[in-house]
Amino acid sequence: MKALLLSTALTWTASLGFAEQAKEISWTDLEGPTSEFENPFEDLTDLQMQTLARILRLDYLAESETDANAKEDAAGLRSELASEGIDADFLLAERIRIMTKLENESRTPNTSVIGQTVRMPGYLLPLEMDGNLAVEFLLVPTVGACIHTPPPPANQIVYVRYPAGYPTESLFTPVWISGELRSEFDSHSLYMVDGEADVDVTYKMDADSVIAYGS
Repeated sequence: MKALLLSTALTWTASLGFAEQAKEISWTDLEGPTSEFENPFEDLTDLQMQTLARILRLDYLAESETDANAKEDAAGLRSELASEGIDADFLLAERIRIMTKLENESRTPNTSVIGQTVRMPGYLLPLEMDGNLAVEFLLVPTVGACIHTPPPPANQIVYVRYPAGYPTESLFTPVWISGELRSEFDSHSLYMVDGEADVDVTYKMDADSVIAYGS
């Protein structure tokens, strides 16, 4: 009995010590550095933006050869914008450049939290189950993320391994996780009612603790 009490006391003390070491962070702390950029679409009217969207669609139809008149129609719309001093090809190239830039930034980790022992809240989205225990899961910032809405940026998702398992009977269980946060970009497959989807993830953690939110 004394040995059991001593073991329990040591476990409780170790857990208390770990909790004191863990730095509590929020999802904004996971955001990587971003840079300012000039918005080339800022001064366009709604009609001009719609015309650009139509050109983009017609270019796709022309390339896929599904519309014999698409190339000619796109050329006509380009001429309309050119008469208003707007270079459609430049703006479409800028669109790709900006999208690529934003995607790269969405994957970039905040290096100041890498290697830190942290505690953070989120919603548990199971990946691997052992009975009713989630042993691998994604931690996401909002209910519905990756399932009912588009995935958050990769640096707003944490892939978590927890061999002890956390009991869950539904998606998006609110929890606190604690452990060392690492940066390891990867993609993980989610199986959903309408099929399988790959989700990009920037952060990884082998959790020391997973407890119910509010505990």
